Amino acid sequence: TIPADAAPGEIVFTQPPLQSTSYYKIASGEYITFGWNFTDLYVTPTSLTLSAVCDNGNTYPIGPTDGVIPGNARSVVWYPYGYQTGNPTVPLAQASYTLHIWGDGGPSAAATPGYLDANSDLEFALYTPQPYTPLASGWMCVGCGGALAGVVAHPASVALVTTLLIVFLSGFTTLRRVWD
Repeated sequence: TIPADAAPGEIVFTQPPLQSTSYYKIASGEYITFGWNFTDLYVTPTSLTLSAVCDNGNTYPIGPTDGVIPGNARSVVWYPYGYQTGNPTVPLAQASYTLHIWGDGGPSAAATPGYLDANSDLEFALYTPQPYTPLASGWMCVGCGGALAGVVAHPASVALVTTLLIVFLSGFTTLRRVWD
């Protein structure tokens, strides 16, 4: 029996940490493990449903079984690359996601004492790594040298540096005469 003053059951995420956004690669051999514990749970759900809701509005199932796992599970391992290759019509975006997890009551069920309440506290991000390009094949750092070269070569920059140099040297010469 569930005590009358019992709180709704909750999920507390243990992996990855909630303190900061975790970034994961969509690449071959890269798996993501989501782990959690239950608190105040008197009635174990028969199943848990997990989905990743993207900033772009798309929702993706998490885990090996289209997002539905046993209700007593404490973790799930997701292979985003496998999902990506198996679902080319709805690819995973390079964006932020919110993990939604709920029990038998569904994603919008009212909180009930002792029963699992839905959770959407965990945020993570996915990215696709760029292929390696060797320097010898012409790789250029887009943000490294282009901006400085434009400033140095600009006529106003040259004029400003020259003017400051003349003012400094003239002032130094004048001060030297005063000290002598």
